[in-house]
Amino acid sequence: MKNNIKNIDILCVGEVLIDFIGHQKDVLINNTRDYHRYLGGSPTNVAMNSARLGLRSQMVATVGDDGFGEYIFKRLNEVGVITKSISKIKKKPTSVIFVSRSQETPEFMPYREADYRIDERQIPTELLTKTNVYHTTCFALSKDPAQTTILKKAEEAYKLGCQLSIDINYADELWENKEEALRVIKAYCKFNPLIKISEDDMLRFFERTLPHNEIFEFFHNEGVDIICLTLGSKGVKLSQKNKELIQLPAIKVENVMDATGAGDAFWSGFLFAYIKEKPVEECLKVALQLAALKLQNVGRLPDNIDILSKLL
Repeated sequence: MKNNIKNIDILCVGEVLIDFIGHQKDVLINNTRDYHRYLGGSPTNVAMNSARLGLRSQMVATVGDDGFGEYIFKRLNEVGVITKSISKIKKKPTSVIFVSRSQETPEFMPYREADYRIDERQIPTELLTKTNVYHTTCFALSKDPAQTTILKKAEEAYKLGCQLSIDINYADELWENKEEALRVIKAYCKFNPLIKISEDDMLRFFERTLPHNEIFEFFHNEGVDIICLTLGSKGVKLSQKNKELIQLPAIKVENVMDATGAGDAFWSGFLFAYIKEKPVEECLKVALQLAALKLQNVGRLPDNIDILSKLL
């Protein structure tokens, strides 16, 4: 008999990138003189944060056979992320993104080469049978072959009993057109993922400001049970089908150093507590703590985030 113990807490599928984050604070890219290099990519951040919280996390991604690719493997291995599903390809460089340093949603400029070249062989059925949460992003779904691979394997994961998750970090410049994005997001929603969205994501996606209840209704109508809407300094709202709305304030941060990755920190905390089978309100509280920590640090979260795991 095969051993079907789910010993991968979270499988993060999608973009691994090099972020060049502006050194000058609160200026746009056109006025940024210096950049510092960081490991980036939303699912990469979640994989690393999860590993540092003590979860067993595995990354599915593609990098170039270059110095940046080597740096990525080194950084992921340092924190214990399982990297055997990361493919290294020749003749295509590791993807990079230039990001402004900001207290608000940062401006970014992507140069994509290797990140979207994810194929089915990187996500075998055997891996999915061992996976608890299958997580991806709207960024990762924006381009083939990753798009086709992630959707096909999401359906397989769902049928095998995985909990799906997605950060709908929508950006117009990553997609061919809005119609394709809508089709792909709706296709993923059929598998009842945990959804993380922000007000900024929704403004870009719907091209107008919608009342929060209409945003929740849109995703509930597509078959989603739990939607988490982050509101920046105003906190968070969580909607569950046929249950009372939960709203919590953000943890006040006096000196915001960098907002890049704050949403990923939030979702890492939420998924961590969810995997630990905590009630959704407690999941939100852990998420808000991790987001507040990130806002106080440029680049990665500080080394002491494992203290959160001791609180549960």
